[in-house]
Amino acid sequence: MKATGTDQAVGLGFMAFSQSIFTSYTIWVILSAFIDSQRVIHKYFLPRASAVLIPLFLLLPFVGLFIMCVMLKSQRVTKKVQ
Repeated sequence: MKATGTDQAVGLGFMAFSQSIFTSYTIWVILSAFIDSQRVIHKYFLPRASAVLIPLFLLLPFVGLFIMCVMLKSQRVTKKVQ
């Protein structure tokens, strides 16, 4: 099954969004650990305890919702073909 233009645009949007999230999360969690806590850069990020809570309660449901939507769409396409 070939992806339509809309599917490709949505996929590109998800990839760009996830790349920006990954980059900022990496800077926040990994790189800020090696920077002195008195530096200005720490003012731009949430407390480090949030590094676990945000992905757990916000991002995980969005991933589940995306997978559910893809599975439902795939199921509808399969029913139309049969």
